[in-house]
Order: sequence, then structure tokens, then C-alpha cells
Amino acid sequence: MLTPLPIVCFGEMLWDMLPTGKQPGGAPFNVAVHMHQLGVPVQLISRVGDDELGAELLAFSARKGLDNHLVQRSATHLTSVVKANINQRQEVSFKILKSVAWDYIQHTDELRTAVANSHGLVFGSLAARSLTTRETLYRLLQVAPFKVFDVNLRPPHYSREVVKYLLRQADLVKLNEPELTEIMSWLGQPSTDLATALPWLVGRFGLQAVCVTRGAAGAALWTDNQLFTCPGFLVPVQDTIGCGDAFLAALLAGRLTSLPPATYLRRACAAGALVAMHQGAMPPLSPADIDALTSSTLT
Repeated sequence: MLTPLPIVCFGEMLWDMLPTGKQPGGAPFNVAVHMHQLGVPVQLISRVGDDELGAELLAFSARKGLDNHLVQRSATHLTSVVKANINQRQEVSFKILKSVAWDYIQHTDELRTAVANSHGLVFGSLAARSLTTRETLYRLLQVAPFKVFDVNLRPPHYSREVVKYLLRQADLVKLNEPELTEIMSWLGQPSTDLATALPWLVGRFGLQAVCVTRGAAGAALWTDNQLFTCPGFLVPVQDTIGCGDAFLAALLAGRLTSLPPATYLRRACAAGALVAMHQGAMPPLSPADIDALTSSTLT
């Protein structure tokens, strides 16, 4: 049975400007929407401008079923807009403007109480690029009962020092293969063989688990002193925006329901694949959709 306590997602809430038009996005926002769609209680901490784009984001969030009471409004900074480019392999690159509303998330007693009374806090490195939001995050990490670091490196919007600090705070870390390679190189560990790199990271930072997404090749998870791997699902890809966020949502949903690691890793890979079949980061996604794909043959 799912915990009645919510997961709190912290960070950016924005518009991805795609060649086909604008789509709501931001990793924490994507994760929150997908967790809600998978039946997990969730709250979102972010900040949008007191402008038309901000109002549209809040309206979209409400239509998706999220409670917006922890999303702050800014009269001094605009709602974030990100230019997303998609190459011929359907891979996405982002141009992210600075000094937008989510760079100025203010610490409040309400946020602190929400995090302290949650099941855990999901956060990434992008929201930690600015002093104000980073200090708010650091204070919330002090009271979070379980901390999930969705690494999500977006050059040049991070520093080694901040990422290493967040790794030290985390209980569960999710990252992709290029991020694993980069972080291991910072730490003087050139090997990225999953069977050695993942337990090394767990020991180095005192983690409970670390998960590496591998795109079409699936994912790997180290938890309970064991490596679990899952190959990818062969699906027609529209774009890869939000695939990792759906993966994380399903991974956490599986952990919360005490599924075996191999089972929830497979369900997480299926969730990522299902999102890849659609344009944008937050298409409809249900447990039944995941059930249907996981019952099919893996590639």
C-alpha cells in the first residue's frame, strides 16, 4: 500500500520552447506530474512569474491534478522559458536563461513543514545554480526524511563543489551515463564499469542506492549490495524530453510500494519508454500503461 505521506519535488517549473510549440517542463515538475499519475501523493515547490506564462503553467499543473499551494509567485522575475532543440536522433539540448523566477525560491516555514512531514524530497542540480534557491534547498535538506538527488547536469549551470555537496546529502541518486563518467572523473575514478562504479559511489557518499539510466539500453541500479540491470524497450521515439523524469517517478513509486528492485527498475524503464513515444515531457501515463508494456518482450 502506498504511503499516505507525499513526496515533495523541488526546483524548476518552466516552458520548453520546442519547434512544435511550447510545452510545460522542468525536471521536478515532470517528476511530480508523473508521480501523481502513478498514484503517489506529491507536492511541488517552485516559483513562477506573476505573468501570463506563469498563470498558464499553474493552470496546466492544476489540470494535471497537482496542488499549487507551495508554488511561489514572483512580481520581480519572469516565468522561465527554455529553448529546446531536438536533433535527428531525437536527443534534446537546452538553452536555459538565468535570473528567472525559480532562481529565487524563498525559504518559508510552510516549505520547511511540508518537507519535514513528507516521505522524501526530490531535487536536482539545476535549481541549485542560484544562491537564493540553493540556500533554500540546503535548509530543506536538513529536515527531509529521505533525499533523492536527480543529478541532471546542464552545462554551464552547475559546479563540482555543489554537485559533490548534494551527493553527500542524498540517500538515492539517479544520473545518466555521461553524468556518471563526468562525476567519476572529478573523483579520480576513471572506471565507469557499473559493477564497480556504482558500489564505489554508494560507499563514497553513504548512499542507499544509485541508479544509472542508459537511454535505449535501459538502466542499472545498485541497492541492497546488489546490481540490478534492465535492458530497454523497443518503442517508436517521438522525443526524449522527460523520459528520465518518468523513469524516476516510476522508480520511486515502486520503492514506496515495496516492490522487488528488479521489478520496479523494469517498470521505471517502461515508464521512460512510454514517454518517449509522445511529444513533450508529460503525456498521460498510468500504472496500466506500464503493466501493458512490461508484459511485452524486452529487447
